[in-house]
Amino acid sequence: MAAADLQVLIQNFQKLSEDDFKEEDTNVFLVTCQKCLEEEQQAVLLDIIQDEKNQVLIRNAGWNLIGPVTKCVQSCASGSEREKTCLEIINSLIQLCNPKEIVLGLLEQIDEAAGDHLSRIILFLLQPLQTVLLKLGNKKSYSVGLSLSTIHSQISSLPVPYTTEQMQEDRHSLCRCCLALIKFAQPFIDIVSHTTDLSKEPDIQEMRKELLTFCYSCLKFPLLCAQLNLLPEDADDNHFHVFAKEIMGFLLALGEPLPKAFFQPGNAAQRLETNDSVPEKETCTAESVACLSYLLFVHHIGMDSFPFVFGPSFLVKSNMEHVVVLLKRTEESILSKGLELLEHSLLRVDNESLHEDLLDIRAVSQVLQDLVRVMTLCPIEHLRKKSLTMLQLVIDKFCVEGKYKLFRCVMKTSNHAGVQGYIIHNIKNQIDLAIKTNSQNKWFLGSRLNPLLHLALSLPEGAETDLLQTSDRIMASLNLLRYLIIKDNEIENETGVWTELSKIEQDFLKPLHTGLNMSRAHYEAEIRSTNEKKKGSQSEKPVCCVKAGGNKLPDMTPKMQLQVLQSALFTFDLMESVLARVEELIEVKLKSAPEEKIGSCKDV
Repeated sequence: MAAADLQVLIQNFQKLSEDDFKEEDTNVFLVTCQKCLEEEQQAVLLDIIQDEKNQVLIRNAGWNLIGPVTKCVQSCASGSEREKTCLEIINSLIQLCNPKEIVLGLLEQIDEAAGDHLSRIILFLLQPLQTVLLKLGNKKSYSVGLSLSTIHSQISSLPVPYTTEQMQEDRHSLCRCCLALIKFAQPFIDIVSHTTDLSKEPDIQEMRKELLTFCYSCLKFPLLCAQLNLLPEDADDNHFHVFAKEIMGFLLALGEPLPKAFFQPGNAAQRLETNDSVPEKETCTAESVACLSYLLFVHHIGMDSFPFVFGPSFLVKSNMEHVVVLLKRTEESILSKGLELLEHSLLRVDNESLHEDLLDIRAVSQVLQDLVRVMTLCPIEHLRKKSLTMLQLVIDKFCVEGKYKLFRCVMKTSNHAGVQGYIIHNIKNQIDLAIKTNSQNKWFLGSRLNPLLHLALSLPEGAETDLLQTSDRIMASLNLLRYLIIKDNEIENETGVWTELSKIEQDFLKPLHTGLNMSRAHYEAEIRSTNEKKKGSQSEKPVCCVKAGGNKLPDMTPKMQLQVLQSALFTFDLMESVLARVEELIEVKLKSAPEEKIGSCKDV
């Protein structure tokens, strides 16, 4: 029915000149075409558009058909004859209508696409959009930039597949869109790269800036969130890995120097002021530059074009800026990238080669804090373990003075007992190394060690310290003190522990005794109270509500509560046992040496 009406309408319009067309004529034509499409008569509409007798009408009103044709595509199967006919209709309109109007019509459909139809519409319209942009002549930079930003903005709403299975399924077609975007942008990249003197071609120079904006946007999404860690033999099967290589290739083709990533200021959001820098708008964000560094140093994408004029220490210092950006995020994929970038940067330098002054750089100290945060608060176990490994790697790479400075920094800034215990264990290892090698170590022997010893051998809140909460730290401190008493000759006094013994007893041993007595009495009273309640109720109903991190945990039965209390007493027994052994060793050592010879601290 609509097809017949359209034929009659067209015959009437063929008699009119261009000046005779009225707005109502155009509206009637468009409504009839839409009905024709709804009745699946796309072939009829295609014939009318391609008929030379109708060119005047199509030139005036044709671009308005893009919306109805795109809507028609949403209702037909992908790859069907209907879809192919719809594509022919749009390509025919591109040949006949004003290119700028077609560009606006296509971008309007892409911008309005949503839900399950979003990627379908983008994939359908990319090729026609590329064709019409290439028809714009010498003034296409703005339209190219608008097209790329519109498309990227739309695909940014799609979820990023993380596992291999999700990438292969590509349920939301993000992978297909990314690969299609590469083909879409390639001709415009070629135009810029084949221009010998950009200063004489202002439109192409502007297009270069738009393309750079697009490339850096792709580094931020989807590559920042994408999983790229597949085995080398599977790398080409990882669509995001292919996409990353293409984007890095685009940057090089556009003449973007990759070392520019290492000249970002502390906030990494501002660009280095150079003549060829990208526009002032959000082009090179902190996340995009961090991702660029990750691709370079972890996956070595683009590394062949990276000049090796920077020393390993400089690269560590520069990459710390990017590691901070990545570790600030909470997504597993981004946190993993931060830890990997840190690891690959540190592995380039020799052990004990990083200077202590590096710790004065804000980004470096921030990385230490972020590592502690991830290893103590991150809910993902393998990331917590990786963070601990990276903390040890950082420690290993610093020189002796750097290690000393790092230990003091972490002990003062971290309130986590497990982290403090780990650092105290490292302090013990460094002291042991200094004693065994008989080195001229000025930091872990002699009087300079004293401030670090007092940080390690003390209770944060004296006798009121929560011994269970800080048990990791206390046990590490007791083991350190036991080691010092056994290994350090009271006459030589290399570590200064014998000189500082009275202060250690005052700040650590006596408060610990008092705290243990108080804690033991408290928990024994709790056990008696729980036993009485258990006997009185004769049931295993919950009697205790517990919260952790603001979340309510399953209620505790009397039996469970007793197990917790007994476990606490066992911890106190362990502390008390080690404490008794330490005091016994001190007493034996003091009796075996003349008092006047003890305490001559050897300042090595």
